[in-house]
Amino acid sequence: MSCNSCSSDINSVPKGCKSNGSCATGDCEKLTVFDWLGNMSLPTGQEPVNVVEVRFKNGRKHFYRNEDNLQISIGDIIAVEGNPGHDIGTVSLTGELIKVQLKKKRIEIDSEDIKKIYRKATQKDIDIWTAARNKEYDTQYRGREILGRLGLKMKLSDIEYQGDGNKATFYYTAEERVDFRQLIRDLASAFNIRVEMKQVGLRQEAARLGGIGSCGRELCCSTWLTDLRNVNTSAARYQQLSLNPQKLAGQCGKLKCCLNYELDTYLDALSGFPRQDIILKTEKGDATFIKMDIFKGLLWYTYKENRVKWYKLTLEQVKEIIKLNKDNEVAHSLEEYEADLIEVAKVAFEDVVGQDSLTRFDAPKRKKKRNNRNKSKNSKNQQATTQVQQKNNRARKKQQPNQHNEAQPQRKMNPDQQSKKPNRNKKRRPPRKSANDTKNT
Repeated sequence: MSCNSCSSDINSVPKGCKSNGSCATGDCEKLTVFDWLGNMSLPTGQEPVNVVEVRFKNGRKHFYRNEDNLQISIGDIIAVEGNPGHDIGTVSLTGELIKVQLKKKRIEIDSEDIKKIYRKATQKDIDIWTAARNKEYDTQYRGREILGRLGLKMKLSDIEYQGDGNKATFYYTAEERVDFRQLIRDLASAFNIRVEMKQVGLRQEAARLGGIGSCGRELCCSTWLTDLRNVNTSAARYQQLSLNPQKLAGQCGKLKCCLNYELDTYLDALSGFPRQDIILKTEKGDATFIKMDIFKGLLWYTYKENRVKWYKLTLEQVKEIIKLNKDNEVAHSLEEYEADLIEVAKVAFEDVVGQDSLTRFDAPKRKKKRNNRNKSKNSKNQQATTQVQQKNNRARKKQQPNQHNEAQPQRKMNPDQQSKKPNRNKKRRPPRKSANDTKNT
């Protein structure tokens, strides 16, 4: 992986410091070794180590011998021996720590496989090297066209040019054996270079390309992980994970490397658990294992004849039942053991300081609006019902006197009562005018 200041875009155009992944900031290197012995002087009479570590594209590192005793420091661009010609790389480590790195890679310091350093790179060497690296994207695009024309079942993942531009290494992945003899002829004639084919695995391809994993961070194989070990499905079984290939597989299509990180911890925790194939003999019948919670020390069992309900037991209870069965004794039913299980209540948050509740911002505001809408709808419905009820009451009141008159017959009145009854149809006489009123008029 490269830093933000010198990374390249899809057209291999460098950004930032224009070094295209070869800067000396330390962020472009994979698993950079800090030379903590760089400021320390050697004991008297001891000669410095004449081997340096050189880094190339995509974090590829090799060791080279400084036979001419050149003044080389970390970050220098040098020309080293190639096959054939020469290659250009950046010095990543010097000094006494080279012995530790050689021991880690199992390489002897006097080995003949260690090639030599020619010189420090001149401006002409750097220009040729930069021009060769700028052709990698176009070469990869045309190489995939040639692969499609030949119909070979292989994938061209990356291309790396040598520093002198006379050789290119084609990295590919393939599930089966591929006969690429005709492909090498076509590539050599198309680009006028020496071609070398190198097959890489799916994990190495993902490490070279990089990406973001399901955890939200950069892939381990492209940032710090160099030892790509095999991952088996037994690692998922020990950790009580469901064997779902979509969740357990990484971007390379293989099982995730992080399944091995906590495997030793799970194996240590499982050392005190009984085997899963042990059958518990109880009064109600034999019980078989279903699942377990390793770190909580809980196991779930069920009866062979009735698998409807699962019974939760502790590790101590299961060991007790197994001990009774070894003594040819039958244990109590699983219901009794589950009833004896005491669950410790979790301590909730207590407002000691007098602060507000921590969940006061969890409830969204939309719910309140919905409640207001519901309240307004209910109030409108209530108003409508009350209006209807009022109309019905008015109609009933209008009908009640008519019904009363129809139900009760009219009484016959005596002639004396009829004479006493005032006649409302007669017109009232106007009041008489007095003498004073006439004078005033």
